[in-house]
Amino acid sequence: MPDQASAPRVSHLLETSLYVADLARARRFYEAVFGFAAVFEDARMCALEVPGDGMLLLFRQGASTRPIPTPGGEIPPHDGTGHLHLAFAISPDELARWEAHLDQAHVAIESRVTWPRGGMSLYFRDPDRHLVEIATPGLWPGY
Repeated sequence: MPDQASAPRVSHLLETSLYVADLARARRFYEAVFGFAAVFEDARMCALEVPGDGMLLLFRQGASTRPIPTPGGEIPPHDGTGHLHLAFAISPDELARWEAHLDQAHVAIESRVTWPRGGMSLYFRDPDRHLVEIATPGLWPGY
C-alpha cells in the first residue's frame, strides 16, 4: 500500500451517483426539493448541478451495465442497488427554512440528529428510498 502522505491531493468530491427506478420521477424530486438544475439528460442518466461545483448523477438502474463509448474514450460499466445515502451541507441559519420547505413539499423527516460537535442533521427519503441528509457545520472535524 502506498504511503498516505505521498498520495496526490484530491481537491473535492466532484460527482456522486444514485441509481433510480424512474429517472423522470427522481429528477423531479431533486429539482423540486433542492432546486438543482439538470445540465445533461438522456435515456440512461440525468446530471444535476449541485451548488459548490458538485454534480448529482441519477442513473436509471440497469442502464449503465455495459461500457459507454464517448468521443474521448469509454466509460466503464457501473450500477447499484439498495438504499444509498448522501448528505448536503447547509448553513445553520437555513435549518428552520429547510424543515418548513420539506413539510410544504410533503417530504417526511425520518430523523433529526444533534452531533457532539454541535451540527444538526435532518434525514429523509427520496422516491427510491435513498437516505438523504442535510447537515449543518459541526458534523465532522473539517465541517
